[in-house]
Amino acid sequence: MAKGSQLSQLKSALSKAGVTGNQQNGKKRKRTGSQEKDKEKRAAKLDEIHQKLNPFDTKVTKLKHDVGGRKLKGVTGKPSRSKQAGLDQRKKTLLTEYEERGRAGGIVDRRFGENDPTMSLEQRMLERFTKERQRASRGTAFNLEDEDELTHYGQSLSKLDDFDNAGLRLEDEDEEETGQLASDIVGKTHFQGFSDDEDEDDQPERKKSKAEVMAEVMAKSKEHKLRRQMEREEEDNVRHELDQEFDSLRDLIYAPDPSASGSNSLPLGSAPKPIEVDYDQRVRELAFDARAKPKDRTKTEEEIALAEKEALEKAERRRRKRMLGLDESDSEGEDERARKKRRRGGDDLEDDFDDGEDWNGIGAGLGDQAEASVGDDADSSANEGEEDDDGDDDDDSDDQESDNQEDEEESEVEGDHEELTTSAKRSKGKSKAPDKELPFTFPCPTSHEELLEILEDVDDKDVPIVFQRISTLYHTSLAPENKFKLQTLNSVLIDHLLYISSPPEPHFDLVSSLLPHLFTLTRAYPIQAAESFVAKLSLMHKNLRRGLSRGALDPQSKTWPGLSELTLLRIIGVTWPTSDLNHAVVSPARVLIGAYLGLARVRSLSDIASGLFLSTLCLQFEQLSKRLVPEAVNFAINSVLHLAPHEYADVAALPGTFPAPDFRSELCLGLALNSKKAKKAVPKADLVALLTTEASTDEGKAQLLGLAVDLLGRFADMYKGLDGFIELYEPVLEILLHVGEQCGSGSLQTRLTTVSDTIRRLLKFSREARQPLFLQAHKPIPIPTYIPKFETTKSSYLRRQDPDHERNEAAKLRNQYKQERKGAIRELRKDARFLAGVEQKKQVEKDRAYNESLKKVYGSIQSERAEEKAMEREKTKDKKRAGRK
Repeated sequence: MAKGSQLSQLKSALSKAGVTGNQQNGKKRKRTGSQEKDKEKRAAKLDEIHQKLNPFDTKVTKLKHDVGGRKLKGVTGKPSRSKQAGLDQRKKTLLTEYEERGRAGGIVDRRFGENDPTMSLEQRMLERFTKERQRASRGTAFNLEDEDELTHYGQSLSKLDDFDNAGLRLEDEDEEETGQLASDIVGKTHFQGFSDDEDEDDQPERKKSKAEVMAEVMAKSKEHKLRRQMEREEEDNVRHELDQEFDSLRDLIYAPDPSASGSNSLPLGSAPKPIEVDYDQRVRELAFDARAKPKDRTKTEEEIALAEKEALEKAERRRRKRMLGLDESDSEGEDERARKKRRRGGDDLEDDFDDGEDWNGIGAGLGDQAEASVGDDADSSANEGEEDDDGDDDDDSDDQESDNQEDEEESEVEGDHEELTTSAKRSKGKSKAPDKELPFTFPCPTSHEELLEILEDVDDKDVPIVFQRISTLYHTSLAPENKFKLQTLNSVLIDHLLYISSPPEPHFDLVSSLLPHLFTLTRAYPIQAAESFVAKLSLMHKNLRRGLSRGALDPQSKTWPGLSELTLLRIIGVTWPTSDLNHAVVSPARVLIGAYLGLARVRSLSDIASGLFLSTLCLQFEQLSKRLVPEAVNFAINSVLHLAPHEYADVAALPGTFPAPDFRSELCLGLALNSKKAKKAVPKADLVALLTTEASTDEGKAQLLGLAVDLLGRFADMYKGLDGFIELYEPVLEILLHVGEQCGSGSLQTRLTTVSDTIRRLLKFSREARQPLFLQAHKPIPIPTYIPKFETTKSSYLRRQDPDHERNEAAKLRNQYKQERKGAIRELRKDARFLAGVEQKKQVEKDRAYNESLKKVYGSIQSERAEEKAMEREKTKDKKRAGRK
């Protein structure tokens, strides 16, 4: 290319290529095809000149050591061309995918049964064939052109309508006219088979005359008319027979009830008189028959509650009228039909009450379902208010306690023991008078005293019915204030449960029957129920502190819980979830149980009974979470030492390091069981009798000893997965073995042997599973070396060659992976840049369209404003002109 400026180089290149300069124009006009070819050649030359003149279009990589004759790839490159090729490729692929990113494509397999794994291949094919046949029959039911459906002996009847080769002769034919059809016609068309002989097919069809065609049409028309007439007569005969037999059918449908008696029944030996009634009259009667009525719709919860309340009130009014001797029908205006008992239907909700006797069964079955629904009700009722209980309520209580902490501690220490229920003790188990009926409506009690007044003449078996009716009368959906009444009823029910479980006559059967009502109220109002339970636990903790301040060894100080307190803790365990890490009710109860077992001292047999019951509660509480309660295990083993005969003289002789503050104390010396009486059979422990009586009997001691041994075995089975199980139960096993030797033979000795074998086996498994600690396994760190690395060659090709083939291949793969990763990152960045440019173009186009629309709006506004100003100027001029005149 010539040297000089860019302009001179361009001119010389264009002149050499023949693009510019004098071009010879021939006289003859060139064809269109040659002109197109010249344009393409010229465009190619211009493109070539443009590429040669652009110095940045070609990139040359300078080689460090150029060797002649070698052909290396990538020495020269075309950056702009490769960039344009990449953009074109992205427009074809990436841009298309980006524009169609919201489309839902693909092939959906909608074949019948294809996505049903329960159907076999034969069933799928059978169902598809059935669907296909149904679809075909549904579409071609009235298609007269379908030859498959309207055929006769395999031939279509439509082919015979053209009367071709029908065999009808004309009058001018030579054959004799006998007035009958020819034999060949009868043989072919009149049910003698449609023969398709090759000879007949080869012969050309004879064209019929007009007379033959019209005669055939008339014959067929008469035939169809006669056939329709015969069918109509047959239908009329069938209809007439049905009309004649309609009376007998109607007598069967509307037959009278044979069991019904009255004036309508005929005397014996007399036949019913036939009654002739016109058929039209029967049809008119059927038109005026009463239509079937639909069943009652399913009621909502609010409607059911309202219906139950109204039924209770209605039954109460009836009961009062029966007590006063009034007639129900006169007072309420009910006829005999309305008072009859309605027959129960399929959708009946059983919410109609006919008389007072039907109400004796309300609430039946709740006591049977109490134990079965304990776990589910507890979990579902507690999870709703757990977070709320742990949140604001705890913060408020902490603030109040921090302000008056000193005053409360002084009052707790110096005060007297408080009862959980403040109601006066009344006689329990009263039965109502035999002539007095249980009312159907009750007021909602606001305190336990009001509840005792309501239940004064109510039998224990009817108390759940009373709570059921109170809950029905004061349902939440009936009135806004019922919510607060039921919340108060929940706390009153808790007080009543503690009241009926307190000595001297606890009624635990009644407690079990009332638990379902407590579960329902707690599930409905978890926050208020939790506050009531926490208040009772706070009172129990205050009583414990007062008893410990008076002296833990004082027989008059109440440091152990009684029957009502134990009942409350048991109710908490079945009402609230005990496996949660932190709970607003169960966590304080767990802390209180630990305080009882760890701080209270053993003084009598009832204290041991109370402590063992608390240990049983701990076992039930931690059945799922398996949290370690060392106070429960410690009290169980101390109870064994208190009750069982042994030869340990003092605390120092005991194996292990567990605390035993009451071992060989003055109050506990009389609790030991005689070895001779330990050989007798031991019945199941009666905790109620042991907690209510103060006298110590050998039978009670044996029962508590057996219970303590069983608890140790169950705790061992629960804690067998702990890391410290060996250290915890090795002294327990040694004590049990020593006590078993002293008991001799008997049921206690058998029970001790069984528990000891179980603990020995669990300890063996725990020792086998225990492994010593090891340091963390890691690759040894080599010692650093500072010897320089000498290379025998400077060639990069030979430098990558490793004598180890596998290591060399691994290095190549790593290098290839690195290069591919870099390439992938580079391509992803280019794709992102391309998509960003597309989005930018869209945004620019959107902004341009928006600005144009704004300009149009502004232009229209300005034009309107200009016209308005022009009109104002005209008006001003007119006013001035008028003023001049």
